[in-house]
Amino acid sequence: MQYAKHIVAAFIGLACATSALAQKTQLTVYTALETDQLKAYQEAFNKVNPTIDIKWVRDSTGVITAKLLAEKANPQADAIWGVAASSLALFDKNGMLEPYAPLNLDAIMPQYRDKKSPPAWFGMDVFGAVVCFNTVEAKKKNIAVPTAWKDLLKPEFKGQVVMPNPASSGTGYFDVAAWLQLWGDDNGKGGGWKYMDALHDNIGQYTHSGSKPCNMAAAGEYVAGISFEYRGHTNKAKGAPIELVFPKEGLGWDLEGFAIYKGTKKLDAAKKLADWASSKDAMLLYGKNFATTAQPGVAPKLANIPADYESRLIKMNFEQSAVNRERILAEWSKRYDAKSEAKK
Repeated sequence: MQYAKHIVAAFIGLACATSALAQKTQLTVYTALETDQLKAYQEAFNKVNPTIDIKWVRDSTGVITAKLLAEKANPQADAIWGVAASSLALFDKNGMLEPYAPLNLDAIMPQYRDKKSPPAWFGMDVFGAVVCFNTVEAKKKNIAVPTAWKDLLKPEFKGQVVMPNPASSGTGYFDVAAWLQLWGDDNGKGGGWKYMDALHDNIGQYTHSGSKPCNMAAAGEYVAGISFEYRGHTNKAKGAPIELVFPKEGLGWDLEGFAIYKGTKKLDAAKKLADWASSKDAMLLYGKNFATTAQPGVAPKLANIPADYESRLIKMNFEQSAVNRERILAEWSKRYDAKSEAKK
């Protein structure tokens, strides 16, 4: 009798375990987050929502953007977490996002979320431009620390500058968009293009990652790597011989943002992820990596980022960046792609 009870108890336990497993929901989340951030974000979310598994699909911003656009007729994603707001605005324009007001929307600053109600997307954190400048290599080559974007046009920087390809990298795209918004586009004839023509003469290589130029400068492969502040901060914190330069004309930037993919069959789970991704707990995690979060007053001061960092960001028009993206990238590729690194 006792033995039979044990057998019954074991079956009940197995049934409960199987039921618990069966109740788990898997969300397919497309992201351009850095790989060293994914684990921390997922673990924190799962402490609150242990029954929702995340299946990450990760690549650089340009690749993820192209992938989502290509899959428009046959969607694979349930949610998009950590992709540039300029891309999210493009997806919204294409009717690909499910509007949703997360629980913590009111805490997010208006300039860091979609203006519609309910919004199609909301921001997480700002990632902005930085030049990683290798002081050791610069001293060998007698190159002074730049203070402006236009300093990178000086003859001593010939072959010593590396930056991300804007078709592959969100960082590369916000740099290009910012220069065009600062100095003019005029369909390929404006001052922004004249600046990039001159910069191209000094470019050693265009990479397919926003982190890579800073990593290459940190390793001494190039003197100056145009990158974004998170990678500059982490490389300098590890002891790389780099100075972080925030050019005085102003910094291009974008937001990492969150959106629910329209047509997901797992809408309830996607909404739970949205609620958590907009929470103060999530913002505290974002603030470990970025100087500015979408909720104000959350991010601690990062040691290598200036206190007035946010005031150095230029006024970016994400809708304009989204509408003109295809034309800008076609023009950029026609002019400069010959110096891009080979794709894997």
